[in-house]
Amino acid sequence: MNGAESLVHTLLAGGVEVAFTNPGTSEMHFVAALDRLAGMRCVLALFEGVATGAADGYARISGRPAATLLHLGPGLANGLANLHNARRAASPVVNVVGDHATYHRKYDAPLTSDIEALARPVSSWVRTARSAVEVAADGAAAIAAALAPPGRIATLILPADTAWQKADGAAARRNPPGRATVPSAAVGEAATALRAGAPEILLVGGPGLRGRGLRAAGRIAAATGARLMAATSNARIERGAGRVAVTRIPYVVDQALAMLAGTRHAVLAGAKAPVAFFAYPGKPSRLLPEDCAVHTLARADEDVAGALEALAEALDAAEGGVPVQARVAVSPPSGALDSDALARAIAAAIPENAIVADESITAGRSFYAATAGAPPHDWLQVTGGSIGCALPVATGAAVAAPERKVLCLHGDGGAMYTLQALWTQAREGLDVTTVIFANRAYRILEHEFAGVGAGAPGKRARDMLALDRPALDWVALARGMGVEGVRVDTADAFSTALGRGLATPGPYLVEAVI
Repeated sequence: MNGAESLVHTLLAGGVEVAFTNPGTSEMHFVAALDRLAGMRCVLALFEGVATGAADGYARISGRPAATLLHLGPGLANGLANLHNARRAASPVVNVVGDHATYHRKYDAPLTSDIEALARPVSSWVRTARSAVEVAADGAAAIAAALAPPGRIATLILPADTAWQKADGAAARRNPPGRATVPSAAVGEAATALRAGAPEILLVGGPGLRGRGLRAAGRIAAATGARLMAATSNARIERGAGRVAVTRIPYVVDQALAMLAGTRHAVLAGAKAPVAFFAYPGKPSRLLPEDCAVHTLARADEDVAGALEALAEALDAAEGGVPVQARVAVSPPSGALDSDALARAIAAAIPENAIVADESITAGRSFYAATAGAPPHDWLQVTGGSIGCALPVATGAAVAAPERKVLCLHGDGGAMYTLQALWTQAREGLDVTTVIFANRAYRILEHEFAGVGAGAPGKRARDMLALDRPALDWVALARGMGVEGVRVDTADAFSTALGRGLATPGPYLVEAVI
């Protein structure tokens, strides 16, 4: 057994069953090991940002890490943006990054770089294998590091000779640390704050937005009258009919300030105190009022769900009678295709148990509220603000849950960053329906230009914000990658096309011209 084979055996023993790959020469022995050994599903991506984003989406749905296989420093660098998003999503990911053979590094070949330096900003754990006999133990340590609460990025750098030289065998699985129990004092402080009778919010994140954590949060809100809220961007929210409804803090600073005005106590459970995405002249970075007291019930790496349940018990919050979202039937729209029509059509079409990957940054600001009464589904967002996330996240989510329909909502500008994900979806036969909102511009930046006080954009500025001359042809782009697509520009046609896509097995794309 060589080092690469020992690593594959170790990954499989540690529960890593999927690898999103974009390999090169230095990784060929690892590729050969994946070829020879059964058990690992290997999914090829044509760009490393697709591989890392897909690993993020896979982890968000499965709760388990996938591996990525990347080619030296430049390959890792191409994947950094979506590793940034994955880190913000607390997604467990194990990166395997090839490197030159240890004895070859001193010659400073063209692809030589400081891979560890590239990895550290997005990784909680970084290690370069020193020998083939240590590779398996390094792999086991990487898995344990990725699974450490709340979910982390681990990067193992694999010099080529440590992959091809003889190794001793696989390493046993290491148990990662569990989530720490929240001290009773934190529960007591939160209970006191929520009994104060002043305007209060319960801001939840991570496990507080799904399963038993969300149910406990609903009990607390019902018992105290506190507003149940989440951050602007979240890794995964379970929502829809029959589930506890959560209000998201708006992206726009003025709207967020208005929503949070008057709040006297904020209890945080797996969430941070809210701040603006960017600095704006004359506006605060901190979104809570200055006189608002902030109480941390549970950090993101602690037992968030358990803390919420303990708080519910401390408040004598009843198990039953928690208000949940009612099912709201929505009729498909007709007429012009604007944001309201898009929201109605999507709300009417979301299938039960669907997964929605949302990067409709400007076109979709009304979608979350409009779809509250849709059948139960999961909503995934761009957690780190780096665009080009939703197409790969949808791809990974579809790999993790092939029995569920995945709906990807994407602006045309951001989708160009990782459009290669469509090819992977076609190759793997993934059940993803993608909607591209084609406004022919980086519309978010048009708003930001004014928001930061830069004045009115001139011709050169407008040219840097527009996606025209030529206009992108998303139907042609999709078909070139093996995905059927259709372009629509009316609400009626959009509803029909969206329904067709959701009813069609495999990938499908709708370009909505707005």
